[in-house]
Amino acid sequence: MSPTLSEAAETAVNQCLNVAQDESVVVVTDDEREPIGAALYAAATAVTDDATVLRYPPAEQHGTEPPAPVAAAMAESDVFLAPTTKSLSHTRARGAACDAGARGATLPGITEDVFATGLDADYAAIEAACDDVLAQVADADEVRVTSPEGTDITFGIGEREWLSDTGMVRDPGDFSNLPAGEVFVAPETATGTFVVDGTMMPHGLLDEDQTLAFEVDDGLVTSIDDDAIRADVEAAAESVGDAAYNLAELGIGTNVGVDELVGSVLLDEKAGGTVHIAIGDDAGIGGETDAPIHLDGILRNPTVYADGEEIQLPTA
Repeated sequence: MSPTLSEAAETAVNQCLNVAQDESVVVVTDDEREPIGAALYAAATAVTDDATVLRYPPAEQHGTEPPAPVAAAMAESDVFLAPTTKSLSHTRARGAACDAGARGATLPGITEDVFATGLDADYAAIEAACDDVLAQVADADEVRVTSPEGTDITFGIGEREWLSDTGMVRDPGDFSNLPAGEVFVAPETATGTFVVDGTMMPHGLLDEDQTLAFEVDDGLVTSIDDDAIRADVEAAAESVGDAAYNLAELGIGTNVGVDELVGSVLLDEKAGGTVHIAIGDDAGIGGETDAPIHLDGILRNPTVYADGEEIQLPTA
């Protein structure tokens, strides 16, 4: 096992999750992320005798529910860590585990490089940046995002609560992505255009002159100018209809240690000074839409207004 994986795993287990000697830990991984799962398991067993690792075949889509025994183990643990190819962040299993009092972190799409880089961070600085952004947006009724590439979209926040992903997962029911660093909300509605010029699956990091444009009306995506993304959303819509087109999330990156995009949505959406907008499921982040898809697109140079006032975005 490489030292960098070991060090990153120790940061996750000790600094971020603050695992105690008398706690149970479940590491959930899949066949493609086994080395990261093994590193986390080793770090957990160095702290507690009650650690388990569960591995299953990778899912085909983000937001797919894990096998029932995995979901049950997550709900019965004190702490769970989930380095998986496809995200468990927005699954009912993850939500049920937190509702049952487990605290945990998902690491969707994590690679060994991103794991080592993203966990080499000053989480106190990330927490401070989250607090600063949250203070600027928490009471806003309306948030507008623009960008040089043509984004101009307005979100109605309504009664939805802004959430903060600091990476410090200390209390029962707490949850975070790792690597961490974002302030985000599931808006009640949205209308306008957003243009992704950073990272979005299935493409990864976009070319310098490549953009992906989306039209949104009353909370639903009505136009997608990319064939591959449109196909993914249409496939999800076969089972859930319009829920697949839901404008699910507005997020603001607060990880001041990430100074360039690398093609990993997990890391790039946290980059300080970026915005990400997601399509599909938002039930796991305070919304009401269940969908087997959650697609984040990252905007590189946004301007964000809260009730008409431009906010200050954190930068690396």
